Amino acid sequence: MKSAKTARPRTEPAKLLRPSDPEAVKWEMQQIQLAITRRAYELFEARNSEHGHDWEDWFQSESELLRPVSIAISESSDRLSIRANVLGLSDTELKVSIEPKRLVILGAKEVIPAAAAGEAKPADFYPDQILKVIELPAEIDPDGSVIELQSGVLKFELPKMAKSGAKAVGA
Repeated sequence: MKSAKTARPRTEPAKLLRPSDPEAVKWEMQQIQLAITRRAYELFEARNSEHGHDWEDWFQSESELLRPVSIAISESSDRLSIRANVLGLSDTELKVSIEPKRLVILGAKEVIPAAAAGEAKPADFYPDQILKVIELPAEIDPDGSVIELQSGVLKFELPKMAKSGAKAVGA
């Protein structure tokens, strides 16, 4: 009896990403936060301005406008490794800002109108953008960071900052 070879799934090659300017990302974040605020206020007004549901309105607004992004963080003595699920977004649709204590991931799916795609069908309702702000557990060196996108997972390797005042080994 011959053994059957199982086909190994093809993995796409990793694409290196460059961090975006933190100030430009902050501007885009503000635009998304304003849209969430407007939608939360619409929900408040739709309930005849009944008070006491502000958090419900805010979370519903976020869930309507933003995709959830699951993350995993692991830490070693010299680096942080972060994995974020951004399945469905390409490297051109993502922006990343890296600061010493914070990481921001922005993404927006480029929507192709149904008529341009050659068929007129109702679009599935699923948010087409992400906004994830991650407060880092340790200060990192943004200049030494490596960012890769592979198979819908955004991978960050973030070297920690050297502690000031630490004595050199053997001194």
